[in-house]
Amino acid sequence: MSSLSPRWALAEPGEDVESLAADFVSRFSISPTVARVLIRRGFREAAQIDSYLNPGLSTLHPCEDLLGLKAAVARIQTALSKQEKILLYGDYDVDGTSAIVILKTVLDLLGASVVAFVPHRILDGYGMKEDRIREAAAEGVSLIISVDTGIRAGEVVTLASSLGLDTIVTDHHLPEAEIPPAAAVLNPNQPGCQYPNKHLCGAGVALKLAQGILEQSAMPVAKRQRLVESLLKIAALATVADIVPLEGENRAIVKLGLAGMAEVKNPGLRALLEVSGIKPGTAPTARQVGFQIGPRINAAGRMSSASEVLDLFFTQDETTARRIAATLDELNRERQDTEQEMREAIFRSIDEDPAWEHRLGLVLFGEDWHLGVAGIVAGRIAEKHRKPTFVLTQQDKDGELVVKGSGRSIPGFHLLDALESMHELFDQFGGHAQAAGVTLKRAQVPAFVEAFAAYAATQLDDEKRRAVIDIDAAITVPDVGIGLYDEVQRMAPFGHHNAPPVFAIMGLEVAAPPFAMKGKHLKLTVRQAGRLLNLKGWSVPQDWFALKAGDRVDAAFQVEHDSYDGWAPILKDLRRT
Repeated sequence: MSSLSPRWALAEPGEDVESLAADFVSRFSISPTVARVLIRRGFREAAQIDSYLNPGLSTLHPCEDLLGLKAAVARIQTALSKQEKILLYGDYDVDGTSAIVILKTVLDLLGASVVAFVPHRILDGYGMKEDRIREAAAEGVSLIISVDTGIRAGEVVTLASSLGLDTIVTDHHLPEAEIPPAAAVLNPNQPGCQYPNKHLCGAGVALKLAQGILEQSAMPVAKRQRLVESLLKIAALATVADIVPLEGENRAIVKLGLAGMAEVKNPGLRALLEVSGIKPGTAPTARQVGFQIGPRINAAGRMSSASEVLDLFFTQDETTARRIAATLDELNRERQDTEQEMREAIFRSIDEDPAWEHRLGLVLFGEDWHLGVAGIVAGRIAEKHRKPTFVLTQQDKDGELVVKGSGRSIPGFHLLDALESMHELFDQFGGHAQAAGVTLKRAQVPAFVEAFAAYAATQLDDEKRRAVIDIDAAITVPDVGIGLYDEVQRMAPFGHHNAPPVFAIMGLEVAAPPFAMKGKHLKLTVRQAGRLLNLKGWSVPQDWFALKAGDRVDAAFQVEHDSYDGWAPILKDLRRT
């Protein structure tokens, strides 16, 4: 077994699990297996399980608990009454564009004079820029509301103030030591903010501000509630796509928002669901958002301009909506091709250069790589090699070569902490534990390569790099069926911090040699006590194909939706016994 083979962590039964499980089975009409899973995940009170299984609008925290909200709402009310020109300054990913859609929808309905700006990933880069602030001042803007950005833009906010513009910062990224001197700052992670949910995405923060604006408006209560329920659909897309923890309030936003997508009136969202393969009248799953819907939204910012996403959501013309959705679909295919070509080239370079083997943190640089897919490729490399990774490329900005890139991490390694330790290397950087972005001068790249590898060496070893598979329950072959699949779906939506349960079956006999699908996927039939079970695996290790009839294995798997069979046990790991 490789030193980096996944380590299985089996949940301890606990002395009172069975009595608690029996109570929850009776109270909530769930299976004993799912009851045990929930208990082992820390749900030991009936109220906790009720909130988890049946979240509603009451699960959402009061928006006024967010520090800065009252000041922000008051400033926006003044802007509305005086018909001041408002600029929404966003970001080019799903979170940033969704946050703009949420706030612009509300402000438009209240009669605001509002325009939106989404930076171009390559031409403008991430974050608020001074030149755009100067342009806004010249255009008569008097209030800027940043969404999903701005918490590290103190100098830009100061410039805006000097030009006579007020700024409201709404963001969720980790702040620097000093908070921007804005008219109001909304960020659950800023010092002094007691808001319970520290993991709101940018669109989640925008939703809270939207709620605050609506509560102080003259809009009838019933209409306000319907509007918030509609906005939850957009917030759900962003919450899933931004990979924030799907627990508590975030999970309620996603569950309510996805359920609402079974009935969609917005032409743009309807066209997007259709081109993403979601059948009309069907609520998408979080997995479909993550792998089908979100990538099409992100493709605009990666390969073209994210302003197309705003055009999609704000058009009321069905034909225009379908045309834009088709464009996003085509951009996503282009993104996939570019990503694959770049990923394969980088994998080859790593495999062919032994110097990379001993570096526990990777910084990879290519002059002609596409910045729009740098983060995705970094994630693929980090996952395969179990090393935090940055992928960098260079851009010509006003005749000067600058290097930009994105990083992705592995569990237990905090990317932003790493960058803070070598901050002098960068012109700009930001992010959080698992994802970050940097801008630096070309001459600083070699120093970044060395400094990042050195920092990683102080934080990681082979044991820390090993993936851990948390086994929620050990079961037997007769337990696996459509009933188990249906029960597991009651725990949805699944995502970060609310993964589908992983089950293990020990002592299985391989009934027949594995069947290979497209060279990297696998079908495997196993037997236990005379009962057969068909398992599937996606992009599995090559040594799994060497299994023979009669071999003994333990299998870790999840029961998932399968487009061919309706549902299927999908392998997470196999180990020979």
